[in-house]
Amino acid sequence: MINNDVLRSIRYMLNVNDNDTKIVDIIKSTGYQINNLDIISFLKKDNEAGYQYCSDEVMVHFLNGLIFFKRGKNDKFPLPNIEVKLNNNIFLKKLRVAFSLKDSDMHALFLSVDFPVSKPELNALFRKEGSKNFRLCGDQLLRHFLKGLTLRIRS
Repeated sequence: MINNDVLRSIRYMLNVNDNDTKIVDIIKSTGYQINNLDIISFLKKDNEAGYQYCSDEVMVHFLNGLIFFKRGKNDKFPLPNIEVKLNNNIFLKKLRVAFSLKDSDMHALFLSVDFPVSKPELNALFRKEGSKNFRLCGDQLLRHFLKGLTLRIRS
């Protein structure tokens, strides 16, 4: 999925409007410097004037900052090095950590949007890439996850 789409989904989930600096504050909590104008351009649709692609680097800082925002910063356990290339599995993992979701919570999220996922399928998404049982997370699965999480957070 495109980073901008995920950022827009999470912005809606957290009920943040374009003029709010919450997303900037979340990113800055990781030590990365960005301004609100950049965030506004990331949130625009790709056919709108002023649209700017959200890089993997910015997105990783946002996801790590979201973990700090939701769970608190713990200097005992620093976040690992910044991933070079994001994929849907990393989005899923980081959002799972940020929102403290267990397997049962994940299954409930998928069921809430009529997209059941079996336990082995779900576990395969969180395996290390290259593992025998690893499964790549598709865009449709991530969209359903974001939709289910949004329903849970906003209700």
